Amino acid sequence: MERNCPKKAVHFGAGNIGRGFVACFLHNSGYEVIFAEVNDTTVNKLNAQKSYKVIEVGADGTTESTITNYRAINSRTHEAELVREIATADLVTCSVGPHILKFIAPVIAKGIDQRSPDLCPVAVIACENAIGATDTLAEFIKAPENTSPDRLADYDKRAAFANSAIDRIVPAQDPDAGLDVKLEKFYEWVIESTPFGEWAPPDIKGVNWVEDLQPFIERKLYTVNTGHATAAYHGYNRRKSTVYDALQDRDIHQEVKKALENTASLITEKHGIPHEEQQAYVDKIVRRISNPHLEDAVERVGRAPLRKLSRKERFIGPAAELAEQDKDCQALLDAAEMAFRFQKVEGDKESFELAEIMENNQPDEVVKQVCGLQPDEKLFPKVVEVVKRVQADLRDD
Repeated sequence: MERNCPKKAVHFGAGNIGRGFVACFLHNSGYEVIFAEVNDTTVNKLNAQKSYKVIEVGADGTTESTITNYRAINSRTHEAELVREIATADLVTCSVGPHILKFIAPVIAKGIDQRSPDLCPVAVIACENAIGATDTLAEFIKAPENTSPDRLADYDKRAAFANSAIDRIVPAQDPDAGLDVKLEKFYEWVIESTPFGEWAPPDIKGVNWVEDLQPFIERKLYTVNTGHATAAYHGYNRRKSTVYDALQDRDIHQEVKKALENTASLITEKHGIPHEEQQAYVDKIVRRISNPHLEDAVERVGRAPLRKLSRKERFIGPAAELAEQDKDCQALLDAAEMAFRFQKVEGDKESFELAEIMENNQPDEVVKQVCGLQPDEKLFPKVVEVVKRVQADLRDD
C-alpha cells in the first residue's frame, strides 16, 4: 500500500552523522526534518540558521550541498511538542549511539501510542554502528514501562521497525565549522524491507532496500569499523596522531590487513560472498580510511573502548565465531589487546572506566564484564591471556 502520510521525519541526534548523513538523505528525498536534541546550543543554532552545508571530500575534489527545511526541538524540555510530531511523522530515525537508545525510547513510545489509525505506520529506523540496533530500540519502546501490554496486539498498525546499516566516514570537524559537516564522498545506507509488510517502505532516495540485512551489516561492521578501529588502536599505542599517519606505518598497515583477512574468512563463508568480491571491498575500505582529506585523530576514532570491545562488536564478534570454528583470529586478538591498552585518554569517559575495571578485577572477570564472553566459549581463554598481558604491563609501569 502507498504511504499517504506527511513527508515529515523526526531524527534523534543532531550530531555530525545526524546532520551530515541522515538529514542529507531525508532532505534530498523531500522530507521536513525535525531534529530531536538535548543540547540547547545546537537546538538554538538549528532554529536560528535556516540552512547549513554538507561538504563531501575525496581524491577527485570537493562538492557542497545545502540542507534546508528543518527545525529542532529540545527533547528534554519540550517532550509534549516532540510527542505530537512523532504522532504525525512518516519516519523516526536516530543516530545517538547504542547506549542512548533506552533513553529516547519512552518519548518515541508516547508518540506511537498517540498515532491516529488513519495514518500509515511510522517507520522507525536506528542508524547506529551496531548490529540489530532498531530491534534493540523496539524492545525498549515495547517494554511494559513504556507501552501498555494491551497495546501490543495491533502495534504493527502504528509502527514498523527496520534495521539498517550505514557506511560513511565522518572525521572530526573544524572548530569553526558551525553546523556545516565535512565527510567522505562514499556512502551506503542499507535498510531491510520486510518489516513493512503490505505498506511500501518510506521513500528515501539513495537507500538500498534488501530482504536480508545481516550480510550487509556484518560486512560493513567487520570491515569498515574493524579496519578503522584497528588502525586507531595500533596507532595510539605507537604514538601516531591520526589514522592517516598510522596507516603510513608499514607494520600498522600490515596489522589492519591481517585483521581484515581474519574477518574476510568469516564473511565469505558465512554469507556466501565470493572471496574476490570481499577482497575488492577490503581494498576499497583501506583506501577510504587512508584518505588524507579525512585525517582523524586516533583518540577520537578509538573512543568508547568498552563498547568496541563488547560481544557483538568489531573485534570480539567476529573473533568469537572464528574461534568456534578453530579458525585464525589472532590479528583480531592483537587489535583487541591494543583496545584494552586504550586507557585514561583525555576526553573519553569509557577509557577511564576501562582502566578501573582492569585495575580492580581478575582477568576472567574482565573478559566476562567487558567482552560478554563466557568460559565455555573457545575465545574466552584467548582473551583472558590478552588481559593478563595488559594487566602485567600496567603493573610494571
